[in-house]
Amino acid sequence: MEAAGDALVEHGFHGLDLADVARRANVGKTTVYRRWSTVTGLVADLLEDMAEQSVARTDTGNVSDDLRANAHLVVETLTDPRQGALFKAVIAAATCDDRTTQALNRFYVTRIEEWAPCVEAAVSRGELPAGTDAREVIRAVSAPLYYRLLASGDPLDEATADRAAAAAEAAARAGAYVVDGPGAR
Repeated sequence: MEAAGDALVEHGFHGLDLADVARRANVGKTTVYRRWSTVTGLVADLLEDMAEQSVARTDTGNVSDDLRANAHLVVETLTDPRQGALFKAVIAAATCDDRTTQALNRFYVTRIEEWAPCVEAAVSRGELPAGTDAREVIRAVSAPLYYRLLASGDPLDEATADRAAAAAEAAARAGAYVVDGPGAR
């Protein structure tokens, strides 16, 4: 997986070659071709591995701190020289390959499911309105950060992470993510 990630960062999705991955990993080409018959299969497994290796959520007992921790982890990952480049390459690949798109979707579902319990706990503690969609709150934290990485090119830093977390929290407290019950939107 490390060799595949390195090759993807260096060459991008369209330049990724299974023989090169085998060389980098010091294994025979047949080993790689037997396990992954296509580049998309390799990238899908790489994303699955990335999701499994991702840092577990922080559970501070306070929604502000939890959302801020999530935002800081996203920024840390996206600004890491290797991880940031890897995400850009995988996201670019997902725009033109259905299997990579599905793998990327599974990656994000895994990460959202990891962090959603913090928001659910905040609802239970009365910090957020009943009926708040925890997954939407977590998406709202990371969306502006990915936008900066992929679209605007604006800096990604701790202050940006703090603003993203605060904005998602403010919207959640105002009921913007309530999906059932009184006042649902």
